[in-house]
Amino acid sequence: MINHLQDKITLNNGLQMPGMGLGVFQVPNDVTAEMVKNAIEVGYRSIDTAAIYGNEAGVGEGIRQALASTGLKREDLFITSKVWNDGLSYEETIAAYEDSLEKLGLDYLDLYLIHWPGKNKFAEAWRALEDLYEQGKIKAIGVCNFQVSHLQDLLKIARIKPVINQVELHPRLQQTEVRSFCEEHNIQVEAWAPLMQGGLLDNETISKIAEKYGKSNPQVILRWDIQNGIVTIPKSVRKERMIQNADIFDFTLTDEEMAIINAMNLDQRVGPNPDEFDFVM
Repeated sequence: MINHLQDKITLNNGLQMPGMGLGVFQVPNDVTAEMVKNAIEVGYRSIDTAAIYGNEAGVGEGIRQALASTGLKREDLFITSKVWNDGLSYEETIAAYEDSLEKLGLDYLDLYLIHWPGKNKFAEAWRALEDLYEQGKIKAIGVCNFQVSHLQDLLKIARIKPVINQVELHPRLQQTEVRSFCEEHNIQVEAWAPLMQGGLLDNETISKIAEKYGKSNPQVILRWDIQNGIVTIPKSVRKERMIQNADIFDFTLTDEEMAIINAMNLDQRVGPNPDEFDFVM
């Protein structure tokens, strides 16, 4: 069943990406290479990193090791990175992209994202992403942590629509307004912190559903993502946990169980609020 890790969704520019991938947020650079190598060997094809994570070099090394051990080709993988808040001018964004490519040791990225909207600082950065895309240096471009207001402002100036809006999304923060807007405009929603950074591991509501299927709480939550059409990128350093996270394609949550989880929303964040967050480092 783990081969379903490679099941793909089609983005609004026709590019396909895996519906489930691996996130590497807060993973030290010296640990990342083995983590990424293990993930690709297990069957993951989508890896999500960012400049601010400080581990792009480790991701690149893990990719090289995995390609050597599996016989896969670069084009079999879907690699995402992001431009950070401290460099959102046109020139800075171009330079940040080139720096990420160099650290990753890649010739192109499949997806490049603006990491945070800041105080509406994204216009020049988006123009840079559009130019990089049109030059064939990126397969797709998108955004992270954009609220509806940010998306509305972006769509007023964009000549190319974002393919992705990657946001904090889990049963306690279901982003219904953002999801509705993105669905209306054919922008794919992707969840970061899908497991609420461990905050739902012991949740009794999830546990009751998990017990029925002989699954773990994370497996039920990730299955909820998949059935909602949400791309999800759980993080795990341990190979056995990567395998467990991916073992979610042999059961289906009922409509009633989906409704039970849908009723858990509290608009509760574990990360910053995009309307307030303008942190630069």
